[in-house]
Amino acid sequence: MLGEVLITLGVVALLYVSWQMWIGDAIIGAEKHAEASALSQSWTTPAPTDDTTPSPTDDPAATPSATDEPTDPANTVIPVSTQPAHGTQFGVMFIPRFGSDWQFTIAAGTSRKDILDQGEIGHYKDTAMPGEIGNTVYAAHRWTSGAPFDPIDQLVIGDAIVIQTADGWYTYRFRTLEYVQDTQVEVLLPVPQQVGVAADGRYLTLTSCAPKLNMLERIIAYAVFEDFTPTADGPPASLDAPTQGASA
Repeated sequence: MLGEVLITLGVVALLYVSWQMWIGDAIIGAEKHAEASALSQSWTTPAPTDDTTPSPTDDPAATPSATDEPTDPANTVIPVSTQPAHGTQFGVMFIPRFGSDWQFTIAAGTSRKDILDQGEIGHYKDTAMPGEIGNTVYAAHRWTSGAPFDPIDQLVIGDAIVIQTADGWYTYRFRTLEYVQDTQVEVLLPVPQQVGVAADGRYLTLTSCAPKLNMLERIIAYAVFEDFTPTADGPPASLDAPTQGASA
């Protein structure tokens, strides 16, 4: 009798783990993809205009402002947002290597209960914002809660990691993976792993558990900034699916 009970408990535990690791993650992941897609589209869909509002050309007295100077496309300004309040959704991350539907919202902060366990990608407080000089750092789960960073170990050198905000798309290119202890917080520095070095470039770092279910080690993915595409210009080519091999 006791043996049958133990077997039953073992089967129930196995089913629970299977649900958490595969079925549950698939369902939650699909929900988070849809949520991220809606946020992304809200930034690219023009707001309705009021046809009754007169344009400057309708007013003979209206004249261009002295500050209305043409912008040189070759000197595109890279906008940088201020640090948002904890929990605020301010971006969407795309990694084409992980599939055309892979997209997750980014929220300010890395606390488990209200951000990571909700299937969001968390942005480390006081690290750089997208496009800012320094190191912009993110964390997410590899299992449960939609497992956003489950395939992080599949990145190939040159893969695009794209962050979209209301301003546009920031494209970074993956360079290397590293495995560290959970105490090695130097990965969060302005220049990753370089203590006391001032940043003169734009870096991106992704962090998660490695291997799965292990809370003592971290897998770290490093990337460097490539370019910025304003919302008005439409989605960048970097969002296209990558080739199977390494990118140039």
